Amino acid sequence: MTLLQTREAVMKKFIPSLKEHGLTPQQWRVIRALEHETGLDISTLAERCHLLMPSISRIINHLDKEKLIERQVVDTDQRRSKIFLTIAGKNLFAKVAPKSVERYVAIEEKYGVRKLELLYELLDDLIKTLEEKDS
Repeated sequence: MTLLQTREAVMKKFIPSLKEHGLTPQQWRVIRALEHETGLDISTLAERCHLLMPSISRIINHLDKEKLIERQVVDTDQRRSKIFLTIAGKNLFAKVAPKSVERYVAIEEKYGVRKLELLYELLDDLIKTLEEKDS
């Protein structure tokens, strides 16, 4: 429950800015992932964004309808496509990203850089530990 409460407290800092641009947190995750690594197939994108396939499919369809992404068929396999941000998607990223960075900076200032680094380290350790036990 504490992890969920923490996530909700953090997201409260980001959601107003995302809503201002008509985005959900999950849509923003997809846009950020595609800005970072372009031309991902839907399975890889789902993995990078930690989203289930039905969710990523809905998000991709919505972002496509909004002309924020485009799909390009893979030459070697016509059943697969790679997903890219359009110019509109890149422009939206450029508008939203600075506000996102401001939120991270505000959290660092309020909570403390050292404590936040330690938290990240501990969370990474927890992830590794849990993944090791599941393997």
